[in-house]
Amino acid sequence: MSAHLIEVTSTDNVEGEAYDAGVSIIQEDTDVVGSGPRLHQHPYAETFVIHAGSALFTVAGEEVVGRAGHVLVVPANTPHKFSVLPGGYRATHIHASPTFVTEWLE
Repeated sequence: MSAHLIEVTSTDNVEGEAYDAGVSIIQEDTDVVGSGPRLHQHPYAETFVIHAGSALFTVAGEEVVGRAGHVLVVPANTPHKFSVLPGGYRATHIHASPTFVTEWLE
């Protein structure tokens, strides 16, 4: 079996199932202040690795600012959303699932 090298652009999604991997990835790269997903949850943990910029995260009703160099782990079945702050946001979102499963709450 060989490794899979996948070229992604600034906001590509990669579902691991297609590559026999147990995780799925979202690459996020935006300068649009206020952008981000509405409140949702997953039946698995989601890990945000923030490379540059910042975003205001709401996790289980609490707000926290995630900045470059931070790693934020949202547990399974926990409502969350984020909003990009001035200065942009570049991050890798790791879903602990071979496919994306999202329950939209708003």
